[in-house]
Amino acid sequence: MSVVMLAMRARAAGSSAVSKAAHKVAGPAVLVLAVALPASGAEAASRIGVSLPASGADAATSPIGVSLPAPGGPYPVGTVAMRLVDRSRPDPLVAARPYRELMVSLWYPAAGCGPVAPHMAPLAAADWDRHSAPPLGIAKGAVAWAATRTHARMGAPVERRAGRLPVVLFSSGDGGPRTLGTTLVEDLASRGYLVVTVDHTYEADQVEFPGRRLVRALPLPAKLTPKVIAKLLAGHARARLADLRYVLDQVTALAHGRPIGGGLPEGMLGAPDASRVGALGQSLGGSVAAQLTRDDARVDAAANLDGSYVGPVARRGVTRPFLQLAAETHTRDSEPSWKSFWRASTGWKRELRFKGAAHGSFTDLQPLLPQIAARLPEVPLADYVGTIDPGRSVAAQRAYVGAFFDLHLRGKPTRLFEGPDTRFPEVSRIP
Repeated sequence: MSVVMLAMRARAAGSSAVSKAAHKVAGPAVLVLAVALPASGAEAASRIGVSLPASGADAATSPIGVSLPAPGGPYPVGTVAMRLVDRSRPDPLVAARPYRELMVSLWYPAAGCGPVAPHMAPLAAADWDRHSAPPLGIAKGAVAWAATRTHARMGAPVERRAGRLPVVLFSSGDGGPRTLGTTLVEDLASRGYLVVTVDHTYEADQVEFPGRRLVRALPLPAKLTPKVIAKLLAGHARARLADLRYVLDQVTALAHGRPIGGGLPEGMLGAPDASRVGALGQSLGGSVAAQLTRDDARVDAAANLDGSYVGPVARRGVTRPFLQLAAETHTRDSEPSWKSFWRASTGWKRELRFKGAAHGSFTDLQPLLPQIAARLPEVPLADYVGTIDPGRSVAAQRAYVGAFFDLHLRGKPTRLFEGPDTRFPEVSRIP
């Protein structure tokens, strides 16, 4: 489970028992740390290339504006959101629903212009403000979530000069919306990838569908014991695995020139290269990325952003290339599923630890929370994103994830995984 999202829900419910139970199931990344804020949120924000209002005194009267760091690849980015309906199965989380309905976004190298896409759709942003931000210590209305923009142009044509696009499927942490991976996803798209982000309906905190329809996550059980949490995670993992396999079916159809959904950007038909597919996930999404790589021969490589493993893959590991990024305190000694997964995995594999990083460092909270904490110093910054410099954290994640997929989906050599790199002293390879 995304321990960030679990802790947010626990705080919203006022329950310390949730955190204690989750700690036993989801590992040491559970947020039970004392608050220890970095010296200066403003200084941290400046390091990731974003600007803050001049005066912190305005926080009480005007919402705080936040921004995401620009992607670093050679291509501009386009995006389009799509509703997909899998009529081959009933919804695994709501038995009364005869089909599974998902929202996905395609991110890709783009040519031409268009309106800049928001970070969150309007109703989703409003719901995040009401329900998801307050457990982070951010009062309703304190941040202009709906005003935050990505760097992608909505519906822009696909850049033909990028050629056929290797595909990466992205799945967020348990309870997290697909938008929480935008910082890393945009960068991959700017490097020439088609990245497909997926909302797992009834599990993600909020999903906005066309027609201004918002679907919220199912409420958590009243009593969250370790056994209940384990069952919940197992069910979510199974649903996600089926979701991703269905989405990959749709991407394969696109690759063969068959339209899916509606409103495809110009040049998307035939653009994906379904012979080069990767999976990427944070927290529970990382576990599901591993399981997908084990179960589906179409997936060539996968990366896990600080997720513990749930289900069979925890014992059986993978045989294909795999990258694991870890927060400072998340280790194979402290997390049994990591140890069993690592021992069982027989393909190319690397584990990299980020000194000073926390579980939420591998989400968009990494660049966003320091900007907010500069105006709202009571936000427990270190609990969620640790003490690592946010700009260096983002740059290192982009470099290592990009190099990993370049190596295994494009055959592009790199020396980044051979040993320490002076550009990223916070990152160490774990044998």
